[in-house]
Amino acid sequence: MTIGDLLDPGAVALRAGAPGKRQALSLVADVAARVLGVDAEAALEGLLEREAAASTGVGNGVAIPHARLDGLDRVRAIVVRLDTPVAFDALDDKPVDLLIALFAPRDASAQHLRALARVARIMRQPETRQAVRQARSSDAIHVLLTQEATSTAA
Repeated sequence: MTIGDLLDPGAVALRAGAPGKRQALSLVADVAARVLGVDAEAALEGLLEREAAASTGVGNGVAIPHARLDGLDRVRAIVVRLDTPVAFDALDDKPVDLLIALFAPRDASAQHLRALARVARIMRQPETRQAVRQARSSDAIHVLLTQEATSTAA
């Protein structure tokens, strides 16, 4: 499994503004509704439920929020790059500006965990985070992440 398997070209949002964590997750849910055809309220509820258990802010300005939803046939990803980082209760207490959200079918436990591990490995690389932050378009981020996934798939 690669990020290319999870991320559709239209599933990247740039120049997004959010005053806080809840609003950032709401942006993710809105993109998921538009791109994946899921209910935005259900997506937001799933993300908030997961955040209530523990923050998905993994450090270095990155969060990997995730939720299980009805109506999906496979694990899907949404990428949101915020204009201004927001407090996210991350492991390193730093604000988050890159959200790589995963949405999985309710019964996709193993696939969901593999996708989380894959995204975490890729976003742990400083050069990848920097390239995503500097990309000028959503298409550029899509290409970067799908090529990065292919080159590190070994």
